[in-house]
Amino acid sequence: MLNTALVEKVLKLAGSNGASFAELYVERWRKKSMRLINKELKEANSGIEYGAGLRLFYGTDVVYAYTNDLDEKSLLELADTMRKLKTSQGSVDKKGAGGLDFRKSGASGLHAPKIDFSTEPKRYRMERLKELDDGARISPDIKQVEANMLEWEQDILLANSEGVWVEDSRTRSRLIALVIAEDKEATQTGFSGPGLSVGLEIFDIYNPKDIGKKAAKQALTNLKAKKAPAGTFPVVIGNGFGGVIFHEALGHLLETTSVAEKVSVLSDKLGEQVASKTVTYVDDGTIKNAWGSSEYDDEGLKTERTVLIENGVLNSYMVDKLGGLKTGYKATGSGRRQNYSFAPTSRMRNTFIVNGDTPKEDLFKGIEFGIYAKNMGGGQVKPGSGEYNFGVTEGYIIRNGQIEEAIKGAMLLGKGPESINKIVAVSDDLESGPGMCGSLSGSIPTEVGQPHVLISEIVVGGEA
Repeated sequence: MLNTALVEKVLKLAGSNGASFAELYVERWRKKSMRLINKELKEANSGIEYGAGLRLFYGTDVVYAYTNDLDEKSLLELADTMRKLKTSQGSVDKKGAGGLDFRKSGASGLHAPKIDFSTEPKRYRMERLKELDDGARISPDIKQVEANMLEWEQDILLANSEGVWVEDSRTRSRLIALVIAEDKEATQTGFSGPGLSVGLEIFDIYNPKDIGKKAAKQALTNLKAKKAPAGTFPVVIGNGFGGVIFHEALGHLLETTSVAEKVSVLSDKLGEQVASKTVTYVDDGTIKNAWGSSEYDDEGLKTERTVLIENGVLNSYMVDKLGGLKTGYKATGSGRRQNYSFAPTSRMRNTFIVNGDTPKEDLFKGIEFGIYAKNMGGGQVKPGSGEYNFGVTEGYIIRNGQIEEAIKGAMLLGKGPESINKIVAVSDDLESGPGMCGSLSGSIPTEVGQPHVLISEIVVGGEA
C-alpha cells in the first residue's frame, strides 16, 4: 500500500523529537452488506475505507493521530504535527539514523477464503438469502423474516521503528436471520447469525435454510413460553454463544487495559486459583478461519493461543505493547483496533472454555429445580468487578433432572470471578459463535464459546 522509503521517512520524522517508539498502521477496507425483509431487497451497501494511524510512545505516554489521506504530503504533515506535540529524550531518531532495516513479513494464507466474493454477482447472494427466508417459514405465526449478509475484506500494513513490517489480509463473512413470530397474545423474536473468516463458501458451510429455521424455532418457542421465575437456582448454560457471559464478565478483566491500571479484580493474581478446577479458559487468535482470527495482530505481532486460566489457575493475561510496558508482561499478540482511527489496545480474539469430560445429559441429573439457559443474548457488565446481568433469549425449566417448559424474560445476574468458581461440571460439546465486542479501541469481531456448563447457583431475575 505504501513503499518502504515513504514509510521510513514518516516514522523517522514523527519520532525525531525524542519518541522512544513510532508506529504506522495503514489500512484498506472493502465492506458490503445486503438486507432482505420477506424476500424483498431493502438495502445493499458497499464502500471502501482508506486511512493511516500514527502512534508515538514517550515511555508509557502515547500520542495518536490518523488521516484518511495517504499521499506523501499528508502523511509527512501528520508526522510533523505529531512530533511537535511532545519532547523527550527518546531514541527513535538515533536508531533510525542509518535506516530502519525492516524485517518484512506477510500472511501465509492460513485464513484465506476458498471462494472469493468477486466470483458471484449480487443476484446470487439474493437467491441464497431467499433460501434463508424459506427455511424460516415453518409456521403461520412467522410474520417477518429479515435476512442479512455482511462481507469484509481488509488489508493492513504495520511498520514501526523496531524494524517490524507486516502485511496481512483478512476476509470475513456473516449471515444473520432475524425472525418475528406473532399470535393473538404476543410477539417474539428469534435470532441466528453465524460468521467466519471465509468468503462465499459460508453458504456451503452453513445452509441458509437451517439458519432461518433455527431463528424461527427460537421465536416460536418464546411465543409459547411462560414467565421466568425469580430466585437463586442451579443453571446450565448452553454451549456456543453462552460463552458471552464469561467473555464480558471475565475476559475483559484479563486484558491489560484494565490489569495495568489495577482496576480489574484479577490484577496481580498470576499463579493463583481464581476459578473452579474444571475451568480452562483460552483466547486463541490462530484458529483457522474463525471469526476473530488473524495471522498478525494490529501491532504486527503473530497471534497465538493464550491459555488464560488452566485448571482454575490464572496463567496469563492478554497483553498489548503498551500494556506490556506498563506491567512487564510479554505481549501476546492481542493488540487490536476497529480501524485506523483507533489506537490498538489489548483485546480478545476467540475466547472459550475448553471441553470437559462430563456428558451433556449428566449436567441435568440431580437438579430438582433449575434453569437451562440454552441461548444467551446481550447484557451489561460493570468494568473492574465483572458484575453482570445477561438476558436469556431461549430458556427452559429443569425439573427433577428433565428439561421441561420454555420460559421467557429470564436474566442471569452475578459476578464473573465468582461464577467461574461455581462451575461444577463442564461438558464435551464445545461450540463457538461470532459477535462484535466494544472497548477502548472500538468495535471488533470476536468469537465466544464454551461447552455446556453447570453452575451450582446463579441469581435469576424473572417476572413469575
